[in-house]
Amino acid sequence: MEETVILLVGFFRNVIPASLRGRLRRSWEGSRRWAARWRVRPPVGWVRLGSLNRVTPISRAFGFDRGTPIDRYYIERFLSEHAVDIRGRVLEVGDDGYMRRFGGDRVTQREVLHVSTGNPQATLVASLETGQGLAGREYDCLILTQTLHCIYDMRAAVRTLRRVLAPGGVALVTLPGISQISRYDADRWGDYWRLTPLAAHRLFEESFAHEQIDMRVYGNVLTATAFLQGMALEDLPRHALEHDDADYPLVLCLRVRQSATRENTAERTSSVS
Repeated sequence: MEETVILLVGFFRNVIPASLRGRLRRSWEGSRRWAARWRVRPPVGWVRLGSLNRVTPISRAFGFDRGTPIDRYYIERFLSEHAVDIRGRVLEVGDDGYMRRFGGDRVTQREVLHVSTGNPQATLVASLETGQGLAGREYDCLILTQTLHCIYDMRAAVRTLRRVLAPGGVALVTLPGISQISRYDADRWGDYWRLTPLAAHRLFEESFAHEQIDMRVYGNVLTATAFLQGMALEDLPRHALEHDDADYPLVLCLRVRQSATRENTAERTSSVS
């Protein structure tokens, strides 16, 4: 094979004039540059949508019916990075899966909150919006994954989080940015909001000091498009998940820390609540 290539190169050098070889080389290099530009920004009319050329999604189940939902990759990455915060008395919404997985033996008391009766895993039926059922309770860690957007009065819910969070405790909160409506939630208790990073940070700053809030934004235009289509994590190459673009927020993740002295920062914004 190597000898054949050498012979062909020699043949073209002997047969094709140097001036023509130069033009062919420049033409080839120009074609390569054009192709590279096309891949970055194809001309109008040249975009090919392939399997996404449809007005209905591939799946309406967030990808659960295909594999792992894309947002779960980011949510679980966030919880894994802050697993040390999941300790002591822990409250999780819906079930205790994440506190068991990421908290393990550090969790000494488990509580599972649900807004209505009928959830066999719930140990507590209460409302984050009104605080009903949570009086006198205090937790070292709160796990709220994809929950607050299902509460109409999110401001009231965040104030409740602050009241039940023990001094030095941490709330691990995730919120949807770019996402479809959850029909399951909408038909039961509601699906009201999608937040931008700026809105999420300001929401928590009404009840917590700026330095008590750490936020991470996950996602990019590819993962957001795939998530809206209902594609699963297994449909995407790994490198697509490692790039984050704040202009295309798929999941917003906040680590909110209660002050050790529990100063009443909520009162400073009572006039806007």
